[in-house]
Amino acid sequence: MGMDSVSKRYHTLLEISEAIAAHHQFSDLFQSLKSSLGRIIRFDSFGISLYDPEQQTSRLYMLDPDMPGEFPVGRIFRADETPNASVLQTLQPYYAPDVEQDDRFPEVSGSMRRQGIRSCCVLPLHTVRRKLGVLFFGASAKNAYPSGDIKFMQDAARQIAVALENLLNQESAAAMQVELANERDHLQLLLDVSDAVAAELDIRKLFVSISTCLRKLLKAEFASLTLIDEDTGLLRRLSLDFPGSRGVFEENALLPREGTPAGEALSKRAPVLWLREKMESVRQPWASNLLWEGLVEFCAAPLISRQRELGTLNLLSRREGTFSESQIKLLLEVAAHFAIALDNALAYGRIGELNQKLAKENLYLTDEIRSNYLFEEIIGESKSLQKVLKQVDLVAPSDSTVLICGETGTGKEQIARAIHNLSARRLSTFVKLNCAAIPTGLLESEMFGHEKGAFTGAIAQRIGRFELAHRGTLFLDEIGDIPLELQSKLLRVLQEQEFERLGSGSTIRVDVRLVAATNRNLPEMVEKGAFRNDLFYRLNVFPIVLPPLRQRSEDIPLLVRYFAQQVARRMGKKIRTIPAETMDRLARYPWPGNVRELQNLIERAVILSPGDVLQVPIAELKIPSGPAGHPAQTLEQAERLHILDALRETNWVVSGPRGAAVRLGLKRSTLQSRMQKLGIRKSQ
Repeated sequence: MGMDSVSKRYHTLLEISEAIAAHHQFSDLFQSLKSSLGRIIRFDSFGISLYDPEQQTSRLYMLDPDMPGEFPVGRIFRADETPNASVLQTLQPYYAPDVEQDDRFPEVSGSMRRQGIRSCCVLPLHTVRRKLGVLFFGASAKNAYPSGDIKFMQDAARQIAVALENLLNQESAAAMQVELANERDHLQLLLDVSDAVAAELDIRKLFVSISTCLRKLLKAEFASLTLIDEDTGLLRRLSLDFPGSRGVFEENALLPREGTPAGEALSKRAPVLWLREKMESVRQPWASNLLWEGLVEFCAAPLISRQRELGTLNLLSRREGTFSESQIKLLLEVAAHFAIALDNALAYGRIGELNQKLAKENLYLTDEIRSNYLFEEIIGESKSLQKVLKQVDLVAPSDSTVLICGETGTGKEQIARAIHNLSARRLSTFVKLNCAAIPTGLLESEMFGHEKGAFTGAIAQRIGRFELAHRGTLFLDEIGDIPLELQSKLLRVLQEQEFERLGSGSTIRVDVRLVAATNRNLPEMVEKGAFRNDLFYRLNVFPIVLPPLRQRSEDIPLLVRYFAQQVARRMGKKIRTIPAETMDRLARYPWPGNVRELQNLIERAVILSPGDVLQVPIAELKIPSGPAGHPAQTLEQAERLHILDALRETNWVVSGPRGAAVRLGLKRSTLQSRMQKLGIRKSQ
């Protein structure tokens, strides 16, 4: 080797050192190395492979872009396919002067032959700290590299190894910085979630408090929360966070579990990632809406607390490749924290609802005890009453709607309560509502409830009677007094078992058995257009007609004794005797106010009785007489005269504590209805 050749080689090594110092991108450095080395060494291919001793593989890291294509950058070779492992083990070059005759690594040799490479040299790239990989030279001629060239290649490889190590260290440091930044962001997110868990019990606010930063950190455009609906078993989209939405998604929408990412995540109890292809294969509206919004990736994480499935936390993206394995793992960690908070919030909400419901139930029960303490049992042995009780036995075990018809005071509420107590719902609430006692403008609120601010005076949320009667029985008394505009809403609840509170767009599902009662002629009201025929047919599934007291006079002595004993016990008195003449007069009286009128009279009699003999104010019972002292010819005439007497005694005052309705033991609306039916006017 001449002095010129030695000088060129030293000059080239100096160029390599300068290039290493000048270039910060390895791709630029690689091109500079190719140019410098090409003036000394003949090669047709030039590349660098990195070795992984744990996996026993080599990956092509950098390659001359002019080289033809069986060796793409990034290709991974097994240890037994290349000489790289032995080169790094011995730290000596591997030289194949004739590739066609070299069968030590047949697969790589075959690829080189097909690309026209006839000789090659592989040199180790290593420093004092680590073994990095190999430097590869290939030539189209045989015996291309004499020993002097190989020695020069080794010198160049040592300098290239230093540059490569620095580059890998820089890449590792940059990757570490990114990893640390991601870890910092992840920890901050988990800290924010923990703070929200400790501070918030409102589910929607809890979701909003973490969804924004979760979307930002994981670069997702859409976040949603779905919960398992207890009534249907479906998934209800409780909240969503989608600033760029086109408006096709709604809160409180019900979604299927089968064939959805959320349902799959719950069944597997693990996070699930759906890509565009899978969403395109689902022929369902929810999937079409996602794709129309441009969302092509759907990641759902299950929300599980104390082994109980609550729902899923979902993230969606408009970009493919958004959710990496580490991001899915982070979403699962957030979901684990969120599930605990969600479980607490749901429990807190259930406790609040139960407390409110119990408070309402207490009000109802207090009112019932106060007003109906005497109706603990249904008293009577008459055939007409026994027929009614047999009907109650038949219908009670079913969930069918019952319509109880009869005059005021015949015990319609007691029959309704008996139906409830004999049914499978007896352990749940029996809720009653007198439709005639509530002003028309407030009746809808009483039935379905309202939200705060729904109307003037709505200063707080109110639970309606339907919601209160969930899984129990609702008794609607005087149902004929419901206005037409409210009848359609009642029909919908009976058919679909769902409704909305006033001022709310959220649908509430209930499981309620309805028992209705009326003293009015509903078929006649239907003919006059005052009552919806479809609602009447829906109510009239199982009608029960209660006989008036005058049609079961044989029960009057039993009722008199029962009421006298009950009232006397409450007042600390003892009633041992009821005169036969008194009982006879009571049995002959037509009782237009039915059992309620009898109850009121006996209570008054107990108060007036100083001893143990019941002294009934018989004078108040004016039994009408016809000509020649005979009784009136019809009970309707007797009832008409009895009402007229009461009206005259009260100076035609119908309502109020001193009105005729109270005296007769009737409701104001009932008395007015009877007056209209009997043709009673003040002029009489």
